[in-house]
Amino acid sequence: MPEISLRRFLFSTSDKNIIIGSREKPAKIYVKTETQAFEVASMLDIINSNLVFGYFFIFLARVADVSLDVFRLLMLTRGYALAAAVIGFFEVCIFVLALGLVIAGGLDDPLKVIAYAGGFATGNLVGSYIEGKMAFGYVVMHVFPANHSCNELITCLRDCNYGVTKVTGEGRSGPRSMLMLTVKRKDLPNIIKIMDQAAPETLFNTSDIRSIHGGIFPRRRP
Repeated sequence: MPEISLRRFLFSTSDKNIIIGSREKPAKIYVKTETQAFEVASMLDIINSNLVFGYFFIFLARVADVSLDVFRLLMLTRGYALAAAVIGFFEVCIFVLALGLVIAGGLDDPLKVIAYAGGFATGNLVGSYIEGKMAFGYVVMHVFPANHSCNELITCLRDCNYGVTKVTGEGRSGPRSMLMLTVKRKDLPNIIKIMDQAAPETLFNTSDIRSIHGGIFPRRRP
């Protein structure tokens, strides 16, 4: 296949490689056919011929890449190794594409760097938001209700089919009860609502857990 000169790039093929960039700073992309070579060349030319589109594309690609990265790390910490591996595959593909668009043609365009960095910052927020909405995994709750409302809170939680373990301890003002619950993360809003109704001033904290076996959980409605 002969050289394809498209505006800001030089494209040529040799042994199923595409040489991208200037003659002074070439880079390689491996392809299987000449048709793929031309398609890749045309796509990069479209992106770089329209600067606004190119910046926007870099920004969105970086947002998608970092969002997947945040989601992958959270999945790993919760024991979903296979899902994290699949997410990591697509994450790296997008990362290489975005980074290639920034480096292609040199680093003399500061707006590309700004779009790349802005996508990174936004991706962290988007990834955390999506993960929070999906609410994968389980948490353990330590609840410290006032003595006068402890039994009422236990009854309300057990009536909703949440497993509650009561432990007696010693606080600053005397004996106190601590309740321990292992629940799905998506059930947290409902449990907090129950506590607000039965014991509004209850202190509690939550911790993520990697795995669980057994336990009592609300059944799904048919």
